[in-house]
Amino acid sequence: MKEDKKRIVPPRDINGQETEDDAIFNISLRPQVLEEFIGQPEVISNLKVVITAAKQRKESLEHVLLSGPPGLGKTSLAHIIAHEMGSKITATSGPAIERAGDLIGILTNLEKGDILFIDEIHRLSRVVEEFLYPAMENFQIDFIIDKGPYAKTIKFNLKPFTLVGATTRSGLLSAPLRGRFGIFYHMDFYSPEELSLIVQNSARQLGIKIEPAASLEIAKRSRGTPRVANRLLRRIRDYAQVEKKDKIDINLVNSAAGALGIDQGGLDEIDRRFLRVILETYGGGPVGIEALAASLNEDSDTIIDTIEPYLLNAGYLKRTSRGRFATEQAFRHFGLPYSKEKQKELF
Repeated sequence: MKEDKKRIVPPRDINGQETEDDAIFNISLRPQVLEEFIGQPEVISNLKVVITAAKQRKESLEHVLLSGPPGLGKTSLAHIIAHEMGSKITATSGPAIERAGDLIGILTNLEKGDILFIDEIHRLSRVVEEFLYPAMENFQIDFIIDKGPYAKTIKFNLKPFTLVGATTRSGLLSAPLRGRFGIFYHMDFYSPEELSLIVQNSARQLGIKIEPAASLEIAKRSRGTPRVANRLLRRIRDYAQVEKKDKIDINLVNSAAGALGIDQGGLDEIDRRFLRVILETYGGGPVGIEALAASLNEDSDTIIDTIEPYLLNAGYLKRTSRGRFATEQAFRHFGLPYSKEKQKELF
């Protein structure tokens, strides 16, 4: 049997995936209520309505699906939902639930109104996922023991709960699972102004002095992602400490970001290598994902999840049915000529 290729996320200061250090650091900075959450105004506004309505009816909140690139606050929102509903939260992830028995153990320990948060819910196995269907719909689980004529069905009655699922790849969710969520929110990248506020807020909580221009510069290099902004703040704090500076200014941000290999467009060496392959090896495109993965010696899922989302959003990359193309902005970023003839050739 062919083994599944293990997904390896490259170590990057601007990678949106959460590390163990991030998890510890972010807990202390995590907002507790919706009013403290910066950014995603439409999501927050709608959440206020559905949470208030559910509390007025004294009902559990409908199941919620949060989608969007990593590092945008999906986990924080799940904890905020639990806090606002006055409920306990149990957090796990799709890959962590390996067997149906694991899921049954989690579900049967939930109390009425509890929140079950499943990160990377698109990575649930199909067998485990099928056990979720009746649990989400009827708050029941039918578990079959033995086989053939000795097979028996055991029915577990569950207390009403709310499933909050988070995914970076909503297209990989099966239609039956997607259809059982009542509330859907897509989270998008943050503006530099929103990220600057997050950086300033994090700096206050950490006791770090930072100039407004410096926080905005960190924001501009953070790929529209709060997790990246907070990680860069930590790295730049190290430089400030070593250089014995009592305040982070824009000059320190520029020098520290340069040392970390993060340019003014928020691109690091992996991003630049990715774009250079398209520009130099494939003449700007088109090129398929498998060819890119082979050229970069990276897993294709890693490219799709952690490299492409920001490059697409920032306008460096265009993805079509023919493959990936480098845009005019990518050509200009590397000082390469871009003509109307090239545009016609590519698009």
